[in-house]
Amino acid sequence: MTGFVIFLVAVVIIILYVISIYNQLVKLKNRFQNAFAQIDVQLKRRYDLIPNLIDVSKQAMSHERETLQEVIEARNMAHSALQEAASSPGEPKIMQQLQKAEARLQNAMSGFNVVVEAYPDLKANQTLMQLNEELASTENRIAFARQAFNDAVMFYNTYRQSFPPILFAAPFGHPMDAALLEFEDKAKIQQAPKVSF
Repeated sequence: MTGFVIFLVAVVIIILYVISIYNQLVKLKNRFQNAFAQIDVQLKRRYDLIPNLIDVSKQAMSHERETLQEVIEARNMAHSALQEAASSPGEPKIMQQLQKAEARLQNAMSGFNVVVEAYPDLKANQTLMQLNEELASTENRIAFARQAFNDAVMFYNTYRQSFPPILFAAPFGHPMDAALLEFEDKAKIQQAPKVSF
């Protein structure tokens, strides 16, 4: 009789432990999905600012149509990739598509900023300056949100890959690791000027 009770207690402990593994996987997945939702909000904010930037610049940059068109196309492509990523955050293939779309948008925006530098009147435009300031602020928010997402993904992947959760992850609906979201950083590290006497 005592052997049966010990067996029963052991089975209950194992079941409770397996339930805790399931709950932890769900909690960590929900955490990185919520973190991606924050990225989603900030990227949408950026995508909403870009058409305003283009509208302000259109008249002054009428013969720079190709640059403006490239920014618009890259923005639309990134917006579509974001919508797809929002439905499956962390899925490697979808995250890679979003990364490529964001890289294209960053390149287009860099080209746009170079062209704006050639127009002093446009550079001094108050509305354009405000939009650029909002865009820079949004970029910082995106960087913070991306870091939070990547941290949450790392916690999820670490837990999922550890033993014994790895034994239960696939059967519990967590068949693969979540992918990090990494954008190309255009900021270059500036070196200190060399001084010679």
